[in-house]
Amino acid sequence: MREILPNEVNDLVKGNKPVHVIDVREVDEVKGGKIPDAMNIPLALVECTMQDLDKSKEYILVCRSGGRSSRAAQLLEQHGYKVMNMVGGMNEWKGATE
Repeated sequence: MREILPNEVNDLVKGNKPVHVIDVREVDEVKGGKIPDAMNIPLALVECTMQDLDKSKEYILVCRSGGRSSRAAQLLEQHGYKVMNMVGGMNEWKGATE
């Protein structure tokens, strides 16, 4: 599984190209702030909603510390999705939140 650092994600978010971030934290956790424009799909729902994702896009998976997003990334990767796990999760995020 490919990994990406929070500062690299922040650079992508600030850029001109669309970035597809999936935050796999629970809804209550996301209320405290998420990466701008990130989709919230709690880990428990990833498997049953993955058919709604586009296999031609690359997704960056995020959680609080990197563990849950790593599991989600492995699952999606096994089903043919292009994914990267943000190392350190939102604990290491220094960019803007919404």
